[in-house]
Parts: sequence; structure tokens; C-alpha cells
Amino acid sequence: MPINSFENYPMSWKPSINKTKKPIYLALAGQLEQDILNGVLLPGTKLPPQRELADYLDLNLSTISKAFKVCELKGLLSAAVGSGTFVSYDALSNAYLLEDTKPKHLIEMGATLPDNASYEPLLLQLKSMLQETDYEKWFGYGRAGESLWQKDAAIKLMRRGGFETTVDHILFANGGQNAIAAVLASLCKPGDRIGVDDHTYPGLKTAAAMLSVQIVPIKSENDEMSPTAFEYACKNENIKGIYLIPDYHNPTATFMSVENRKMIADIAKKYNQFVIEDATYHLLNKNPLPAVASFAPEQVIYIASLSKSLAPGLRLAYVAVPSQFKEPISKALYNLNITVSPLLAELTARTIVSNQFEVLIEGHREQTIRRNQIVNQYLADYMCLGDETGIFRWLLLPGKITGAEFETLAARQGVQVYAAERFVVGNSCPERAVRISVCAPKTLKELEEGLMILKRLLNGLT
Repeated sequence: MPINSFENYPMSWKPSINKTKKPIYLALAGQLEQDILNGVLLPGTKLPPQRELADYLDLNLSTISKAFKVCELKGLLSAAVGSGTFVSYDALSNAYLLEDTKPKHLIEMGATLPDNASYEPLLLQLKSMLQETDYEKWFGYGRAGESLWQKDAAIKLMRRGGFETTVDHILFANGGQNAIAAVLASLCKPGDRIGVDDHTYPGLKTAAAMLSVQIVPIKSENDEMSPTAFEYACKNENIKGIYLIPDYHNPTATFMSVENRKMIADIAKKYNQFVIEDATYHLLNKNPLPAVASFAPEQVIYIASLSKSLAPGLRLAYVAVPSQFKEPISKALYNLNITVSPLLAELTARTIVSNQFEVLIEGHREQTIRRNQIVNQYLADYMCLGDETGIFRWLLLPGKITGAEFETLAARQGVQVYAAERFVVGNSCPERAVRISVCAPKTLKELEEGLMILKRLLNGLT
């Protein structure tokens, strides 16, 4: 029983801990975590002020602060300057989107996958490589000094995506998420904070949690990160940088305007913020907008890959790194990668420099447009946001059903979609929406079957 009487005081959380357990702040953090996991404290709940809680438990303020910090670093709490501390809306969300095995009874419309039309051309390219007399080199260690022409291929790929750079800025990574993790590991310390959209890529969330880097939601305006909110966070939220997906934002499928790209770049330069620009989807656009990195090449780490525009198995990312960050990021990538597969690096580079590259990209685009036309036919009565060349859409739900509830409902009927709750950040309230993958179904027939099920479910909500 606390020394001070709070029986009739409206506190949202009244923990009871065993003070004989040392250290006390870990016992308190453990109680807080269990109350969140067990549903005693629901997402969005505002916790009592730290001084009030210290008074209630007759503990030092520093003990409360340390307990809160432990839970913040686990992503369970989100603190906003001037607003207080809240249970994160994403505290209980599953950030790992792909299960170990795909459930056989579900139509896959959750994972963002391109269609498989490029598999055969990639196979032919690979067979050609393995017939060369020195084929054994593809199975050894890759060395940075031997990859100059592959860096030229990276330059061509980035130019196609809206960014011009030079070979001295190029590093290789085993995929985009690996590159993100390396950037965070090299530029942040545990407890550092970076800004993100209020709904963002779960891979960024998991990498940040693994490294004890806190992610802070930056408010949106007109469905894109607000430059005003970004500048406020620079001044008041003690952030070190931001993470962006300017084209086909995951999950909301929006585009950042050129004006906002320039403003974000200017603010990053003004406050010396690093920017991670995730260019995973840039190649989907026939006429891509200029990258944020174009306006602040000395602040932006630009990450480009082919997994969403050619084939998911091409686990290679090219990273354009400003000179000021190159040494620490290079070391982090080496420690995480040791080496990038020479086989994949060569296969990817040859595909890019060949005339086949544009043909494959255009073929994927035509298939994606065709699939989006089918989506538009079935979901014409609902708000399903996204561009005709995007491989996923953002479906706003009618009525009062939440994204998580609809995801569960759809899975019971045989379709996998991903709820907004999987993408939401901190104390941001998740939209009542789900992300629908357009190209993940293996055939147009399977896509239509999935859409028929979703339409039937949506009609039942209105």
C-alpha cells in the first residue's frame, strides 16, 4: 500500500510492485510491460505523470524515469513533448509481415511482391554466367575494389529512379532492410530518436527496436510528412534524422510532392539531420520525381534495390552515401554483411546494364496497371488509394471496423491483407485501413477471387 492515499484519485495506472526486488526500476518496467501485454493498459492510454507516479509509489522520480525509458526502448511507450507518455498504438502489433510458411488456404494479398514475369529472363542470364570459363569466381568472396563496373550499374539504376550520384558514394548491402539497419547502427546510439511517418515500413520499426533506437511519428499534412512538423521535431523532439519513402509510400501508397521534397531537404540541411531515403519503389514510376537526395545530397542516404521492381530474391541494395557518413556506414555494412554475394551482385549488374532491364521494368508496369484496373472494378464503391503503377493499395474501411478486425475477418474468409495497426508508429492513432497487395496473387484469376471475397466483406459492413 503506498504511503500517500490515492484511492479516489483518477490515475490511469496504479501498479503494485515488490520493492524488495532490485533494481526497483526493472521491477516497475516489468510490471508495466506485463500490464500492456495483458491488456490492462490499452494502446493510446496516457500514463500518469512521472512525478505523480513517484508520489503514489513513494519512489524517487529517477526510478520512474528509468522504468519508463526501458519500456520506451522496447517500443511499448511513446513520449511526446508537452503531451505526456502514452502506451504505443503499435505496442502489440506484429511487425514481422511474412510468416515462416505461407498458409496454404490463404490468397496472398498482404506481402508487397512484384509479378513473376522476370523470373525466366533472370534464369537465362544466370545460366549464361555459369557457362563462362571462370564461373567459380561467383562463389568466392567479393572485394570492393573489383566492383567498379557494378557501381556503374548502380549509378544507372539510381539515375533511372530520379537521383544522380557518382561511384565514390556507392556501397553495397544485402537488401534494403539490411542497409537501413546498417545506417541506424552506424549513425545512432541506443536511446537516439529518429522521425518517421505516422504509418511506416515495419522493417524500419523492427531494425530500430533491435538497436534500441526510438522512432518518433512526424505529423502528416495532405497525406505526406509535414515539413512544419519535421522542423518542430528538429527543435523539440531531439531527433537525429528521419526515414522517408517519398514514392509509393508504404503503406499508404502516396507520393511526396516536389515542393515538400525540397522543403524537407532544406530543413535537414538547416538542422544537420540525416535522411534515409528508401527508394524501393522508385522504379515503378515511368517518370519518377526527383529524389529528396537530389536537393540535399550531403544529408541523404539513398537506398535503391530491385526486390519490388524485378524479383524479391534479388537481395541486393545499392546505397548512395554522403561523404560525411561513408566511413561509419561502410564499416557497419561490412560487419553486418561481411560480403555481398558476388553471384547476385553480378547478375543484378548485368541485368541493369543490358537492354533487357527497361523491357523487364516496362513488362512489370503493364502487368501492374492491368491488375490495378481489376482492383478498380471490384472496389469502385470504396476508397482504395494508390497509383495504377503501384504494387499495393491502401483501402479505407467503411463503418466502424478497425484494420486489425478486418484483417482477421478477411483471413477467416481466405484472404491475407495487412492492417494499419502493423504500420502505425508510437502514439499515432491507426487509420481504419488495410494494405492490399495487387501483384502478390500468382494469377489474375486468384486476384479476382481475392477481390470478390473482400468486396463481399466490405458490402456487409455498409
